[in-house]
Amino acid sequence: MSTHPSENQIRSLIDAWRQAVMAKDIERIVSYYVEDITAFDAVGALQFKGKQAYRDHWQACMEFCPGPGIFDFEQLQIVAADDIAFAHWLAHCGGTDEQGQTKACWMRVSAGYQRIDGQWRVRHEHWSAPFDMQSGSTQFDLQP
Repeated sequence: MSTHPSENQIRSLIDAWRQAVMAKDIERIVSYYVEDITAFDAVGALQFKGKQAYRDHWQACMEFCPGPGIFDFEQLQIVAADDIAFAHWLAHCGGTDEQGQTKACWMRVSAGYQRIDGQWRVRHEHWSAPFDMQSGSTQFDLQP
């Protein structure tokens, strides 16, 4: 099965975005989003509407873990067409807090992309953590 040429462009965008997160470069992180992005993050609000709201959330996340970060991806899957693409992956993410403790867990990520004026942008992003239905507790100890 051949892949659509846009798949490599999305893979490159995801890698550049991941590098921006590792560099804690907020402006570069949000440069990949459309202005009217709707994001469902696993932390904080039920949803974030608009680039500025999501930018503020990214800033708060970076301040929560000021030390070195962990942001590794596995099982990346991409389906791409001419102007629309979808990707999902597992992300091992976390960081080092002010006390020097490193905390990380596996999260599930899906994202929708749209090519606008020749540039790929993130239209929707969704992060989630599995949870136990009986206890209501997150299951941060799960492994891929």
